[in-house]
Amino acid sequence: MGISAKLVKELRDKTGAGMMDCKKALESCDGDIEKAVDHLRSMGIAKAEKKSGRKANEGAIYSYIHPGSKLGVLVQVNCETDFVANTKEFKSFVKDIAMQIAASDPKAISREELDPKLIEREKAVYKEQIIQQGKPEHIAEKIIIGKMGKFYKENVLLEQEFIKDSDQNIETYIKETIGKLGENINISKFARFQLG
Repeated sequence: MGISAKLVKELRDKTGAGMMDCKKALESCDGDIEKAVDHLRSMGIAKAEKKSGRKANEGAIYSYIHPGSKLGVLVQVNCETDFVANTKEFKSFVKDIAMQIAASDPKAISREELDPKLIEREKAVYKEQIIQQGKPEHIAEKIIIGKMGKFYKENVLLEQEFIKDSDQNIETYIKETIGKLGENINISKFARFQLG
């Protein structure tokens, strides 16, 4: 099947992927643009896995002040080169991350960065709740695991549902962006400030 240049351009505009990647994706998906988008997304995630070990010493520090000036975020996002750091796509990504932090108030970037005392306190609260409900010990452990999973999704930035696309979390959004931009990207640190 011949893939038209117009179709390749449409897919490229939609995904930001390279021309050849778009053409190959369309060919492997028989010209179905939606399937090709999904194919490119999965390929981007695979590429991101390979790039995740590379050093990212460039990037940007971005400040976001929510309308009304009562909430603000500073975030540092790193990439490999200043060329990528200056692209529209990277700047848009960094802004999205700042807005995510403003909207969802994460406590840490990853599980490993959470204060162990906070984790133990949460587990103790859940255990007490379960004991009050009269559940047996072996069931209590499974319930605590489930509740902690929910706790991580609410409080760990990488595991939070992306505010602009509820079908993916922030970690998946990062991997897709790595696939599009062709460089390792990571969120180094953030600070969220709120009056009141």
